Amino acid sequence: MLVEASQRYGIPEAKFMEILETVPHWWERWQESLRLYRIVLQAAMCEVAQGGNLVYHGHAGQELFPGISHVLKIHLTAPLSFRVQQVRSRQGLDESAAREYIEQVDKARSRRLQAIFGADWRDPSRYDLVLNVAQMTLETAAHLVVEAVRRQDYQPTAESEQAFQDLTISARVQAALIISPRTRNLTVNVRVERGEVYASGILAQSDLEQEIARLIGSTPGVKKVMTDFESPPIEYMYP
Repeated sequence: MLVEASQRYGIPEAKFMEILETVPHWWERWQESLRLYRIVLQAAMCEVAQGGNLVYHGHAGQELFPGISHVLKIHLTAPLSFRVQQVRSRQGLDESAAREYIEQVDKARSRRLQAIFGADWRDPSRYDLVLNVAQMTLETAAHLVVEAVRRQDYQPTAESEQAFQDLTISARVQAALIISPRTRNLTVNVRVERGEVYASGILAQSDLEQEIARLIGSTPGVKKVMTDFESPPIEYMYP
C-alpha cells in the first residue's frame, strides 16, 4: 500500500525500496535527493493512514507522524546475544558472521534515518513504548501493545484528528511543490492551520509566487492559500 501511494508522486517501487532497504552506498549517489524522498515518503504514508485503524511495521515509522498524539510509537529491542541467535537461526550464519551482519544493518539504518530525518532510531525518547522481546513471548508483547493502544491516552480527539489532517495537507503540498519542475529546487516554508495554508520564503523570480499558489490551491484538502514571499537581498543577486 505504501509503495502504491508513493507512485502517485512519481516514485517507482524499485527506488522506494532502495530508499528504505539498501546498503549505505546509496547515499553517495543520491545525497541531493534526500529531501525529495523524505517528503514523498511522508505524503504517501499520510495517504495510507487515512481512516485510521492502521498498524505499520517497518523502518522510519516513528518519524512519519510528528505531533499526532493518538499515534502509538513502539520500538522492539533485544540484547545483542539474542539478536545473534535469531540471525544464526534464520540465515544459517556462524556467530562471527551474524554479529558482523547485525553491525552492518544497524550502521546502515542509523545513517539512513539520520540523513532523512536527522534522528537516531536508537533514541528511546522517540517512542512511547519500548519492549525487550528477549524478556517476553511475542504473545505478551502483542498483549501490551493492544492494551496500550486502547488506553485513553491514545484515543483520537478533535484536536489530534485536526492535527493529522493538517499534517496530511502539509505533506501533500510539499510533495506537489517538490515534484513540480518549476518549484522543486525552491525552499518554501509551509504551515497549515485547519486547512488554511501559509507559504513563505525568498524568491528570485516573482512570477513563481503565482505558480506556488496555484499548486497549493489545487492540493486536496486546502481551504485557503496565503503567501508571503520576499525578494533576495540585492547583494545576492548581483555579486
